[in-house]
Amino acid sequence: MAKPKPDHPPAAAIRALADGAGRLALRVTPGARAEGVELGDGVLLVKVRAKPEGGKANDAVLELVADALGVATSRLRLLRGATGRDKLVQLS
Repeated sequence: MAKPKPDHPPAAAIRALADGAGRLALRVTPGARAEGVELGDGVLLVKVRAKPEGGKANDAVLELVADALGVATSRLRLLRGATGRDKLVQLS
């Protein structure tokens, strides 16, 4: 059985959280039961199933955010927070 595709907020609402330089603040929950993207208070809340081992959770976060925005993963770059739950991603 295929895993269900997560519901995402509208891409325009996600882009509205980005600052003038195209940076988006994320609050990540690794090892979650279900993957998803939610709008928070000035940040994007991202839940991924991947464990924070060897950068797997960071890769999963970028893939999920790219999917929610409808862009390729290569259009996103992790600027800050490689080892923490609070991350800053550059949208290009």
